[in-house]
Amino acid sequence: MSVFGCIVYHHNLWLVLLAVMICGAGSWVTARLVLRAFATQGMQRVGWQFLTAVVAAADIWCTHFVAMLGFEPGVPVAFDPVMTIASLLIALVGGFAGFVVATSRIMRAAPALGGAIVGLAIALMHYTGMLAYRVEGIVSWNRGWLVTSIVFSVLFSALALQRAHVAHARAERGPSIGGLADRKSAHAAVPLIAGILAFAIASLHFIGMTAFQVEPLALAGDFTNPAALHALALAVASMALVIAGAGCVSYLLDDSVRAESVEHLRTMAMSDMLTGLPNRASFNARIDAELARTDDPRQLALIGIDLNRFKEINDLHGHHAGDEVLRILARRLQSLVREDEFVARVGGDEFVAMQRFATREALADLLTRLETALYRPVRYDDAEVTAGASLGVAIYPDDATSKTVLINNADLAMYRAKADLTHAVCFYEPAMDEIARARRSLAADLREALARGQLSVYYQVQTSISTNGICGYEALLRWEHPRHGFISPAEFIPIAEENGLILSIGAWVLREACLRAVSWKPPYKVAVNLSAVQFAHADLPKLVETTLAETGLAPERLELELTESTIFADRERSLAVLQRIKALGVNIALDDFGTGYSSLDTLRSFPFDKIKLDRSFVSDAESNRQTTAIIRAVLALGKSLEIPVLAEGIETQDQLALLAEEGCDEVQGFLLGRPAPLDQIVASGQLTIAGEAVGAAAS
Repeated sequence: MSVFGCIVYHHNLWLVLLAVMICGAGSWVTARLVLRAFATQGMQRVGWQFLTAVVAAADIWCTHFVAMLGFEPGVPVAFDPVMTIASLLIALVGGFAGFVVATSRIMRAAPALGGAIVGLAIALMHYTGMLAYRVEGIVSWNRGWLVTSIVFSVLFSALALQRAHVAHARAERGPSIGGLADRKSAHAAVPLIAGILAFAIASLHFIGMTAFQVEPLALAGDFTNPAALHALALAVASMALVIAGAGCVSYLLDDSVRAESVEHLRTMAMSDMLTGLPNRASFNARIDAELARTDDPRQLALIGIDLNRFKEINDLHGHHAGDEVLRILARRLQSLVREDEFVARVGGDEFVAMQRFATREALADLLTRLETALYRPVRYDDAEVTAGASLGVAIYPDDATSKTVLINNADLAMYRAKADLTHAVCFYEPAMDEIARARRSLAADLREALARGQLSVYYQVQTSISTNGICGYEALLRWEHPRHGFISPAEFIPIAEENGLILSIGAWVLREACLRAVSWKPPYKVAVNLSAVQFAHADLPKLVETTLAETGLAPERLELELTESTIFADRERSLAVLQRIKALGVNIALDDFGTGYSSLDTLRSFPFDKIKLDRSFVSDAESNRQTTAIIRAVLALGKSLEIPVLAEGIETQDQLALLAEEGCDEVQGFLLGRPAPLDQIVASGQLTIAGEAVGAAAS
């Protein structure tokens, strides 16, 4: 009789169908779980291996016993409880061992070998279960069918786990998000893997049952109640489905959590952590998508946004206030965005906005909304600040035909708006490219001038009002361009700061001034200005100490000048730097006092040796009573703090007389002497150079 014929003849058909359903459902869940075990590492993999073994063991054991309960040998039957439990443990332990080997990656054949172990566990479980099956008859086995059942179980189990390994390997080579492999291709292989595994389990059982022969010893007596056996089969089947369902739910929950994690990672990668707005990566993805919309006839406006007073807010109120201002402004910007509009934060205080627009009125409406949001005062604690912003607009395709050019042109327009205090919004114009090219050309020429020694230091005299004698000289950097002549420091110093050249230039000016001052007779002081970039990025105390040692200048003859805005960038670090410089014996002057912050706390906290009153106060002193009052107050402040005050920008005798009357200590300006090369100052007789010729000293 065929295997199929034996199954129909000896089994209750509905229990056979129930066993097949258990086998298929359990195999499907096992296939998904084993793929998950392949995709994990460490203790997490062990957990998935164990869960896979539990589901597989329940699948195998319940399939076997439901089918056994449907088997009708025609004699009384019973089950040995010890052997029944032992068969379940064999399925669990053997399955766990097989899945551990299959997912271990210890060798290329590990998946097949692990599958073979699982197949052996299925066979051992089945035949141990058969030993628990007690019948009143003589049992015999067909060895051919028995061996065939074991071979089918081992081969098809090995094939199932080998296919699972192949599916996982393909998924790993596929695309990924957030470092997690794309599992769609692996999921597609689940039906095949489950089918092979189900065939391994079912073939083992039903071929094994074909090998099982019973010759009854008695035809009369108490037969086992079929209804009770059927109820037991239904209970076992229910438990099998519960276990398989639990495994499936755990997998789906993990899948959901992983999907949420991937989405969370993607959101984090595309969002600004401080404000919650889209970040630079999100902006790049959005602008690429917008430029790819070739079927949209509307124009695309890119708006570069840079806050005007953000540095001032940070300096005066602290970085916590600056962060809160950014968060508040971000919420305002997010709330005003409409359909076909986009806003993102792309830097510290830099934002961008985009809009698809059909009419200029629509663009003007967005710009008005942006201005309103950015210029509305922001309250932080007890303070109220207004950040303000400069907006630069470039339009695609009118102003650019590529992403890079569009972004660059929006930046150029934004910088023009920043330089023009009368307009918050500036549209790109082709002339802006000429200005940008001119700045780049000037930066290249400045780098060449530094390398070729084309920069020079001029000196301007500083005079004591009380004695009318010279106190010292301020070293001032000058650049005579080979083609353009003298270029104003106000033009090339910002370029040097933008390109990082100021560090090399500042170090050169310091050394040049100290080297020349060593040989001055009388030994006047020399004052050297420090750039904010130089103060922030260079190890100034080390540079000053090295320069003094190399040139031989006495520390008390060197005076370093810096503005208050330089200090505000990092007050604690600035204080530490100034204290280290003071420890060398070098003097420190506060330059441009009266402009910027002019905080009294700065004078109290930092060890200044001189206050330099800004030239703007001196120029207005003769015609403005309020300015005169401010000068008087600054001079009184200097005297009370025992800090001498030097007034800059003296150009008339009336200005000098006014300052002398108010008790100013020192003055500097065109009236007393214009900046000049060292050899001209020596030629005028103001000082001499000891031990060498003037030309050699100035060379």
